[in-house]
Parts: sequence; C-alpha cells; structure tokens
Amino acid sequence: QVQLVESGGGLVQAGGSLRLSCAASGRTFNNYAMGWFRQAPGKEREFVAAVSRSGVSTTYADSVKGRFTISRDSAKNAMYLQMNSVKPEDTAVYYCASPQSYSDRFYTPRFAREYDYWGQGTQVTVSS
Repeated sequence: QVQLVESGGGLVQAGGSLRLSCAASGRTFNNYAMGWFRQAPGKEREFVAAVSRSGVSTTYADSVKGRFTISRDSAKNAMYLQMNSVKPEDTAVYYCASPQSYSDRFYTPRFAREYDYWGQGTQVTVSS
C-alpha cells in the first residue's frame, strides 16, 4: 500500500523559510516522479513543483520559481520542498503526490490528473 505523509508545515512570517518533507512507503521510491501541490481556501489545487524519479529534472510554477527548491533523497525515501522568501499568498495546504505508473527518468508531471497517490496535506500559514 502506497503511503505519502507530509510534515514540516506551520506558521512563518513573510520573508522567512520553511522546509516541508514527504515520507514515501509501499513501493520502490526511485521508480516514480514526485510533486508538490497546494490548495488555498476557496481556490483550486495548484501545481507547485515536481522532481523526476532520477532527481535530475525539476520544474516549478512561475509563482514559486527562484524561491522554492524541490529535492529528493533516495536513501531516506523522502522528498522535500525548501520554501524561502515566503509570502502571504503562499498560505495553503501543501500536498505531496506521485503517479501510479513507472516514470521516465526525466518525467516531471505538472498536472494533478497525472498523479494517483496523494498525502493528507500539511498546513502552511504565512503571516504578513
């Protein structure tokens, strides 16, 4: 059974930093791309960042490019999102996700429909 568990959310002041983690279990971690999405109150879930199964390729939403960094650690079966220079508009529940199918080495999916497994989410609140 595939499980994704997020952690690291909390309250942070604008301009500060936060690091989110996603612990994966239930299958071979290195075979699948992974991504982060977020959903703010009253808004649709939106793409944040994705990393290929190899870790070589990454892609970001324009709204976070240059401020957030996605990474993965195969030894720990974990994925991370380093959030720097956060803004109040970054306030949302953040979800990690992964596709069901084996991923191409450089595949970095950007759309929610490309993902099959989702974590429960972790709340990030940025105060102004």
